[in-house]
Amino acid sequence: MADLVTREDDDGLCWLTLNRPDKLNSLTVALFRELRAHISDLRSDESVGCVILRGAGKCFSAGHDLGDIAEGEAVPSRGWHSETLRLMEKLHKPVISAVHGHCYTGALEVALAADFILASDTAKFADTHAKWALTPIWGMSQRLPRRVGAATAKRLMFTAETVRADDALRMGLCEVVFPDASFFDDVTAFARQILENSAFSHAANKRLLEATDMDALDAGLQWEIMENEGVGPDMQARIAAFMKK
Repeated sequence: MADLVTREDDDGLCWLTLNRPDKLNSLTVALFRELRAHISDLRSDESVGCVILRGAGKCFSAGHDLGDIAEGEAVPSRGWHSETLRLMEKLHKPVISAVHGHCYTGALEVALAADFILASDTAKFADTHAKWALTPIWGMSQRLPRRVGAATAKRLMFTAETVRADDALRMGLCEVVFPDASFFDDVTAFARQILENSAFSHAANKRLLEATDMDALDAGLQWEIMENEGVGPDMQARIAAFMKK
């Protein structure tokens, strides 16, 4: 049986691929279990500086597998899916969701747990919980309004409308839109730009942003001063290399 989530490392980049293309990468407990195992491995893997999550075949993911829901999923524990995405979100290295084609509901919750979303011009986003009389338990109610604002989050959640890539960019749901023909090459170039910079700074900045998210400005400024992690072990080498140019 093929892996439901594959991993491919490429000189500091790690590609995690949702691998149920015949089912539009719909999300099951078994798939999440493999995703969680990869995330666990990445927590201590210093050879990887940036993680890219994508889908195999035609799309990122059509969302939570409705067949699994209807049959009654054997979830390891209450909140296990949400906990898995939180573990991904808290990786000390940047995580990119590379979205092409469908990205609906549970898949959008997965994508939102990355540091940012890069979209193909074929990408389509939607939250269809309300269409099926469901409510979010993987993080939609928390991450979506933080990304696009409360009113826009309500619009997407209440209407269940599908948003194309350009509209997603305008509302701040994704950070950039690339042509589909060159999508993964463009994502790779974006990730390589991240890798050129200090892994120490990336990890420290993620912790800083996480700790002060939604804080009052003065509280955040004070945290930045008091909890600053200082300079990284590669600072002198980076400055020296720059001075030699």
